[in-house]
Amino acid sequence: MYRTLLFSALLLALALALASRDPSSDPRLSKASRIAERNGWIQVHLEGSPAEIGFQHGFLLADEIEDTFKVISAEFAHDEKRDWAFFRSTARDIFWPHVEEEYRAELNGIAEGVKARGSKLDLWDIVALNSWLEVTYYTKQLNHRTGGTAGRCSAFVATGSYTADGRVVIGHNNWTTYADGERWNIVFDIVPASGYHILMDGMAGLIHSGDDFGMNSAGILITETTISEFSGFDPNGVPEFVRARKAMQYAASIDDFARIMKEGNNGGYANNWLVADRNTNEIADLELGLKNVNLNRTRDGFFVGSNFPINPQLIREETTFKVDDSGNSANARHSRWLALMEENRGKIDVAAGQRFLADHYDAFAKKVQPSERTLCGHADLSPRGIADWLEPYAPAGAVQNKVTSAAQAVKMSFTAALGHACGRDFHSAAHLARYPEYGWYGRILHDMDARPWTEFQAKQATP
Repeated sequence: MYRTLLFSALLLALALALASRDPSSDPRLSKASRIAERNGWIQVHLEGSPAEIGFQHGFLLADEIEDTFKVISAEFAHDEKRDWAFFRSTARDIFWPHVEEEYRAELNGIAEGVKARGSKLDLWDIVALNSWLEVTYYTKQLNHRTGGTAGRCSAFVATGSYTADGRVVIGHNNWTTYADGERWNIVFDIVPASGYHILMDGMAGLIHSGDDFGMNSAGILITETTISEFSGFDPNGVPEFVRARKAMQYAASIDDFARIMKEGNNGGYANNWLVADRNTNEIADLELGLKNVNLNRTRDGFFVGSNFPINPQLIREETTFKVDDSGNSANARHSRWLALMEENRGKIDVAAGQRFLADHYDAFAKKVQPSERTLCGHADLSPRGIADWLEPYAPAGAVQNKVTSAAQAVKMSFTAALGHACGRDFHSAAHLARYPEYGWYGRILHDMDARPWTEFQAKQATP
């Protein structure tokens, strides 16, 4: 009997010891969760201190972070002709010194989380991933290049007499390569120890949305499109990925948002920001250059984005953008946005926004013809003569879509659809066989199916 009890006690002690070594039992994970995939989206709930949120992020999305790393590092090697060691050292020497402590703790936490799952990625890999959208602004400066920054995304925000209920509606589709865009499938539901509850889309490993669609519990809704052909970078400024995350987390008003984005502005990933306050139904357009910053706002009207710069001085001093080229993707889409807003005045709602993001009307050619001149962008269908965003037939374009309204935002929710909102699927093997010049993508370029619109809602904070 004694031996049986002793053996049982030893087994129990061994089981407890093994459980204590199980990373999934880490107390930092107690408030976090990963919800089952829905129509390609992965929703994670992260909650706690910056270090806890980071660890939860890294642990729950370790496989996806590894996958993101493979894609981004391969694209950097091809596009920038530099090895990953350069981007690690740039992350450490240029970006990290200007990351405030809260986000240092979160980035360190992500690195700890992926390590707990057996990954060899470290802090500098994680910081490099977070800076991937703005590091090219720095490399352009190193190489004394001007212009050439590709515009990304189509977006709108409307309010007052333009919407069906007089309240705000906001929508955005993300334009990028299909390789990294197919991975832009995370819904982050973040309850930080300080600041506001956040619901935003994003990529695994990034502390900011990246394509910057999201909202917070204070009632601020945010999105953006990049400024085409922009040049300018201050290596002593605060990284855009830090300011974008901080604004999503701490802005309680449009003024708060503009202030946070302007403080320490480094010029990286220069955007035209569309912002809405669901409490007041005011909307704003913050055109954030490095030298020129312009804020416009209204309670009755709309703002649209398709990578066109607005302010003449900003255009002249900070871009090489051709405002008189009506065949340019940014200008053609701008024209289409203006027409859609007027045609739908008084009728804009979430369903209308979803239709806008699936639109294939080419305002330059004056016909339905999907390409990179249409709001639902298809660079892979853009032959020479149309293509100005990327090379002809590049596997790139609109990769995912989001729309929400004031009524949905009160519930901390938005609708989202992966792939092209028009319903067209992309088949990688067929495309690479037809255009072998893109064969370098190899196994990182997957099929990108068009998925249905799905509603996502934030969870309540843990009591």
